[in-house]
Amino acid sequence: MDGFPSDGFMTTSILARSMPTARLVFVNTRFSCLATFSESQAFKPLWKPKFVSRLAPEDRCHLNGLALEDGRVRYVTCCSTSDAVEGWRGGRQEGGVLVDIDSDAIIADGLSMPHSPRVVGNFIYYVESGRGALLRLDRASGKREDVTFCPGFARGLAFVEHYAIVTVSLPRSAAFDALAVAETMRARGAVPWRGLLIVDLRNGDIVEWLRLEGDVTALFDVAVITRVRCSRGIGPGAIEMGAVVRGE
Repeated sequence: MDGFPSDGFMTTSILARSMPTARLVFVNTRFSCLATFSESQAFKPLWKPKFVSRLAPEDRCHLNGLALEDGRVRYVTCCSTSDAVEGWRGGRQEGGVLVDIDSDAIIADGLSMPHSPRVVGNFIYYVESGRGALLRLDRASGKREDVTFCPGFARGLAFVEHYAIVTVSLPRSAAFDALAVAETMRARGAVPWRGLLIVDLRNGDIVEWLRLEGDVTALFDVAVITRVRCSRGIGPGAIEMGAVVRGE
């Protein structure tokens, strides 16, 4: 099969406990698996959800996010448990799941397009893009709760102390209108926008935000660069790029 290495999969336990910390692991959404680089093929698959019977370039469950714990992959989000080509599209409303790859168990279901899982202490935080919500799940009790509402299509999540940074984007298709997030925004008299939200995790308040205009319509993730006082962005065509690459 095009793109597949011949040496198959690691088991879940090998991936979780013995995978070298230096190995780069990424989500291969199209093939419904976690993967790493291969010297001879497009990628090397490492793990797939148990509800996916085989790997094929069909985006069956829309596996889209992973969470690390102690430097290893621990949890993933999928938009559905479908085992058919693009079957996840029928599960946008409440077909999403959060999966513990150590046990291969679904620890949260009924989710609307979950994304960006993150482990913070005893909690797993993630966004439900279909509801426009930032949530946290208590790993001990299994209880989950909404932290705040996000006015847009939420994807991307990072943390600084007791603050969460969430990215929101404009909807990409008419399918957005059928999701709960669109109905909630209509009820609140809000419209979707794109940018960054700074959320106080102690009370759910959005204490700061950055709205983006112009050509930017979608943000997929966000990261925090610590100990930087005066940062700047340099485009690939900028004159300064050569000096930065050379370390000048």
